[in-house]
Amino acid sequence: MANQSLAFLANSNETAQQALAELTDHYGQTSPAEADVIVALGGDGFMLQTQLQWMEAGKPIYGMNKGTVGFLMNEYAVDDLPARIAKAHRARIHPLQMVVTDADGVEHRSMAFNEVSLFRQSAQAAKLRIEIDGRERMEALVCDGLMVATPQGSTAYNLSAHGPILPLKAPLLALTPVSAFRPRNWRGALLPNHSKVRITVLETEKRPVNAVADNTEIKSAIEVHVHEDREMTGVLMFDPDHSWEERILDEQFRY
Repeated sequence: MANQSLAFLANSNETAQQALAELTDHYGQTSPAEADVIVALGGDGFMLQTQLQWMEAGKPIYGMNKGTVGFLMNEYAVDDLPARIAKAHRARIHPLQMVVTDADGVEHRSMAFNEVSLFRQSAQAAKLRIEIDGRERMEALVCDGLMVATPQGSTAYNLSAHGPILPLKAPLLALTPVSAFRPRNWRGALLPNHSKVRITVLETEKRPVNAVADNTEIKSAIEVHVHEDREMTGVLMFDPDHSWEERILDEQFRY
């Protein structure tokens, strides 16, 4: 497997572009459509965008950190890259499917590997009703926002909002509020990954809300449905000496 063909894709930042030039000079370049593995150079966001773009083609993504945080990324190095990729562990992940109805009654569909989020669109706090699998769980949450996060997204914005870190293989989703005002002491919930979440925006004219699936934003959302799409699968590759499980443990024991 060490002779796998590689496609190199890079973020637009200068360091990622320099790495792209260095790696293509060293190993050559294969088109992503023809490559066995896509090497993504950038941060977590770029790597997951690349995964979304090439998921239906079944392309595994090996990320190397040339971004800001790079929690999901492997360390950057030029030497012995084919051998590293041949030894890498593979993790299968599923995206969230977001279905939004906006104020004009138009339905929008998007996928997200990190999270689906709702945010207040004005100075007024959002007011949201939450249903899980058809059962109302919260009549009205007044907050700055609310998100449904995947395990791979749990270390991103979810963590900044004090949500839980989830192991990559955990069959869970994190439902995490952003600056909850009422009920003030609600810190969110852990949901089985087969749950279907329905969020209804209340007092829509007074409290408009945007819905976001990773980088896709829909303004003036009225109703948002979120579930994990088990029919779609992405593949991430990690060096065996720096696995996702090890990174999760490291993150949880930081102090």
